[in-house]
Amino acid sequence: MTDMHIKNNLARLNNLVINFEKKYHRSFKSVKILAASKSQSIEKIIEAYHAGQRIFGENYLQEALVKMAALTDKQIEWHFIGPIQSNKTRKIAENFAWVQSVENAKIAKRLNDQRPIHLPPLNICIEVNVSAEKSKSGADINEVMSLITYCQSLPRLVLRGLMAIPAPSKQFENQCHEFHKLSFLWTSLQKNGLILDTLSMGMSADFEAAIAEGSTMIRIGTMLFGERMAT
Repeated sequence: MTDMHIKNNLARLNNLVINFEKKYHRSFKSVKILAASKSQSIEKIIEAYHAGQRIFGENYLQEALVKMAALTDKQIEWHFIGPIQSNKTRKIAENFAWVQSVENAKIAKRLNDQRPIHLPPLNICIEVNVSAEKSKSGADINEVMSLITYCQSLPRLVLRGLMAIPAPSKQFENQCHEFHKLSFLWTSLQKNGLILDTLSMGMSADFEAAIAEGSTMIRIGTMLFGERMAT
């Protein structure tokens, strides 16, 4: 894939987001695009960067560290968006600006304690298992409030919002139904006085429904980069 392909893909994606913002009565530029660069080459990340993309999300720590080392001259905001193992929290806390996949108090505590003092507090989202899938990561929707309260007590973390990966569906109405669960929770928390600015939901196959239901950040991989390289 050439630089022009990714540049065109990003331009098309930006236009779609603007159109969906209008369609669903969202504010202009209220939805950010995170480039989900798992299993994509450093060259493709550079191409996206040159096309104007600045927010990138990675799922695998070791792969991400290699990319970060190669791209230190780029002004990239790195988000960790994959499941977190306890033995990986130190490197995640040391290298990422955001962690979107905090699902329990143990991981939150480790990220807080291991965040270097010379860096700003770590931005986090709580991942919510909105579809109650046993195979999926994320906090149970009924446990989110207690986890929020705990995270707010940790001085090296800044709670920014919620994230979810609902059960896949090709039906727009079903996609909206699942996203609405997270959006309703997010709005309810705000009404109760929590300052949250990030609702991270929606990927290449369902981001229109996510925008319709209030997403402020969509995580796009395939539509931007094309298929992932083999791992």
